Amino acid sequence: MALLRTPMAIFKLGRLQLPEGVLGGRGRGDWGWTTSRVAFHSARSLGAAAAAPGAGGDGLAGVDAGVSLVQGASRGLGLEFVRQLLEKEEGHVIATCRNPENAGDLSSLKDQHSNRLTVLPLDVTKETTIEEAAKLISQEHGRLDLLINTAGILHVSNLKVQPETALSKVNPEAMTLVYQINAVGPLLVMKHMAALLKKGGGKGTSRPAAIIANLSARVGSIGDNGTGGWYAYRASKTALNQLTKTASVEFARKRDPIVSILLHPGTVDTDLSKPFQRNVPQGKLFTKEYSVERLLGIINGVDAKDNGRFFAWDGQEIVW
Repeated sequence: MALLRTPMAIFKLGRLQLPEGVLGGRGRGDWGWTTSRVAFHSARSLGAAAAAPGAGGDGLAGVDAGVSLVQGASRGLGLEFVRQLLEKEEGHVIATCRNPENAGDLSSLKDQHSNRLTVLPLDVTKETTIEEAAKLISQEHGRLDLLINTAGILHVSNLKVQPETALSKVNPEAMTLVYQINAVGPLLVMKHMAALLKKGGGKGTSRPAAIIANLSARVGSIGDNGTGGWYAYRASKTALNQLTKTASVEFARKRDPIVSILLHPGTVDTDLSKPFQRNVPQGKLFTKEYSVERLLGIINGVDAKDNGRFFAWDGQEIVW
């Protein structure tokens, strides 16, 4: 996978100086707090300049039928992933969220694509709901070819979860909740969907294997942390990176036809970034449509050598 190397701008976030694009793109999701989203598909190039995945194109042309799961799809990037997958490929899409009855935009998509979209309840803090969703998918489809895995919070006012600007503001209860949602949740979804992904393996699609794409964030990088702050969120995303990498090693050791990657979507115009958007440099606040298209382009270029790697929206690999 060829990568674009671009300088990193710095912008102010409250009292913090944070790298440009570290927020990630999230939308207020099934919890009433902000949730993150993730992605998939098969191969494209940037063109004459460089072959960086995600640099252009629709990201899905030529992809055959498969079964894709978008976890956390009620709104934000998750909903946009569902929309683009339905629009640009021919396979079946399964969208999950905590309360489908309250997901109006997702219901509208279901009305438009009743034969190709299944909506299921799934709560990443309740493992039984994940297990039940896996059973239903097994009964109806017997396979998965893509897992778009999302679960993430940064700020939840009514639960007193806020990005910490100083060590004195660290709250152990808030840290535990953030870790549960941002790290343990995606891992449990991987745990229960792995057998279905192994059965799918990308067979009958244009992809070389089944794909797990976990949405992370640049602030989860230890090597890239030059600004500090955001203790709970940073640590939870670092944990997600380690868990995804560890799973990728297991998949490779067992020769399972599964490739797992981590993606940073940039700073996207969603509820997660709203409190901080005034500090984003001009041209660096992305629409959901743009970010999802770029992420799908990255996934289009995935092959076995990318198993366990961490990419930004522009195709640049992020240091651990």
